[in-house]
Amino acid sequence: MILQTGLDSQPLLRAILLAVAYADVFDYPLTAGEIHRYCGVRASFTEVYAEIRDFRLISRAGGFYSLPGREALAGIRARREAGSARLWLPAARYGQVIAGLPFVRMAAVTGSLAVNNAEARADIDYFIVTEPGHLWTCRALALALGRLAARQGVNLCPNYLVTTRALAFPDRNLYVAHELAQMVPLGGLDIYAEIRRRNAWVSDYLPNAEGAPPAPEPVRMTASTPGLRPVTEAVLRTPPAAWFERWEMSRKIRALSRQQAASSESAFSADVCKGHDQRHQSRTQALLDSKVSRLLPLDL
Repeated sequence: MILQTGLDSQPLLRAILLAVAYADVFDYPLTAGEIHRYCGVRASFTEVYAEIRDFRLISRAGGFYSLPGREALAGIRARREAGSARLWLPAARYGQVIAGLPFVRMAAVTGSLAVNNAEARADIDYFIVTEPGHLWTCRALALALGRLAARQGVNLCPNYLVTTRALAFPDRNLYVAHELAQMVPLGGLDIYAEIRRRNAWVSDYLPNAEGAPPAPEPVRMTASTPGLRPVTEAVLRTPPAAWFERWEMSRKIRALSRQQAASSESAFSADVCKGHDQRHQSRTQALLDSKVSRLLPLDL
């Protein structure tokens, strides 16, 4: 959606407004640094901040910027940041375990926690990259870990897995660009770098969002660390393990495809398990379009 107003002649202001409107969809006010990272025009922080200070189409409250009339979001952000702080330690701990599972090549936190916008008991979403031929086995192991975590009151949600053959994302839009730019990798930084390289189109939407966002205090980002994994993987490179992978893939693709048939955002194959039955992408775009349409009559 492009703002068709007097802002057209000032692309940086238009990009700032769109960044704030996008975050508003999630009831999330932004800092000046976040506006710079997620605005759609390449510019320095100094240039972005100079425009923010006197921009009458956004408001400031408590050090955060929001759309006019949405100043109360600063309080919501403070509450959710406190909730997120309580989630990061278990998210990092379990995420490191996932990153160390056989055939897992990268694990990253995504969703609301990745931007510290989670409620205290929210699900912890993970994006996982696996070696080809083992995605559904890795998913089964991650779900088993999730059942153990649930006994501790921690809700793990490994809802998006791909193999290293599927690192280039087929959907190229603002929502996916945000998901890639916001994810916090916990292990497999070499794979994360490859994902960003293969999805260089993200810079068309978010040219200032280079590299991973800063990690919270309890998070250690690490490169791939095999440890004992080669031995475990050697044991699992057997005909029975290959049979289990085929069996698990066949039955889960049938079940998940049936359960999520109404969602065009879900996808299941040998290389992708994308369980997005809530259709967050289409809902986000619809809400953003609505917000932007209300801003269209406004001018400088």
